[in-house]
Amino acid sequence: MKNIRSNSSIVVRRKSKILARIIVIFLCITLVLSTAFIISKLVIRQNNPSMPTNASIISLWNKSEYEEVYNQSGILLDGNSFNGTALFYRGLSSFYLAVSQTDTVEAQSYLDESINNLRIALHTSNEDLKPQISYILGKAYFQKNLFSSYHYYADLAVLYLENAVSLGYEAADIPEYLGLSYANLGMTQQSIEAFTNALLVRESDILLLAIAQQYMISSNVETAKQYLFKVAKESSNDILILRSKLLLAQIYFEEKRYAEAAQEYMSILEKDPDYADAYYGLGLIYEIEGDNAKARAEWRNVLKIQVNHQGAINKLGL
Repeated sequence: MKNIRSNSSIVVRRKSKILARIIVIFLCITLVLSTAFIISKLVIRQNNPSMPTNASIISLWNKSEYEEVYNQSGILLDGNSFNGTALFYRGLSSFYLAVSQTDTVEAQSYLDESINNLRIALHTSNEDLKPQISYILGKAYFQKNLFSSYHYYADLAVLYLENAVSLGYEAADIPEYLGLSYANLGMTQQSIEAFTNALLVRESDILLLAIAQQYMISSNVETAKQYLFKVAKESSNDILILRSKLLLAQIYFEEKRYAEAAQEYMSILEKDPDYADAYYGLGLIYEIEGDNAKARAEWRNVLKIQVNHQGAINKLGL
């Protein structure tokens, strides 16, 4: 019996020694491989002094060399996909490359990459970068929303822009972006408030027209008219002038001030004889006045310019 116990103890001690040797050998191999990896990295860096660093990317960013920032941050991310600085600048450079594209497919591709990198950076970067990350994310979603037929991304634009503001980030264009995004979401009062704040920073004809449209939606037509008058009289942009006159004509029509509405429509056609909605509006006025022949003639003019104008198609029974 004692021999059996003795033999068992010997076996246990032998197994323990073998396990200990295996552990030692494993640790030695791990140490060797780690050392070799570090040495190889140092050799690569010595042989390739142009290897990007966080500092070199920041330097390029300060020179507005967005393409190089994009490329070099990509190299860093190949080595460490959670490098917060590289993610941040890859996201920023992707955004600025997106807005400079004329090809919408390329623009959307850059926007997607910008959003993906910035959302990861939001969780891996330093706290002091998070306000700016939220700001650029909001703008990226706003740009992405421009390619969407149903404003799929307006809510995310609002989410990140509001977050940037709550974190203390300041940028002159935030109220304008928020106003446009609120408008897309049907948040009329919030849109008016944001546009009003944007006008305090920088007045522009586009903003004046945008806030007028929101006041029209909220049924505050008197205030809307004041903004529309200002655009129609002071703007140097013909497109905005014609748009403001069209909205004024529609307000006059709703108020049953048909002579003034017709005057606005005629002034539009003096500037642009191919403005389909002006012909359509004149047709509506002639219809109310009981001159169906003139009304139908105006609607036929509409279809000569815009064959798929649904209003004219319906009126002509086509």
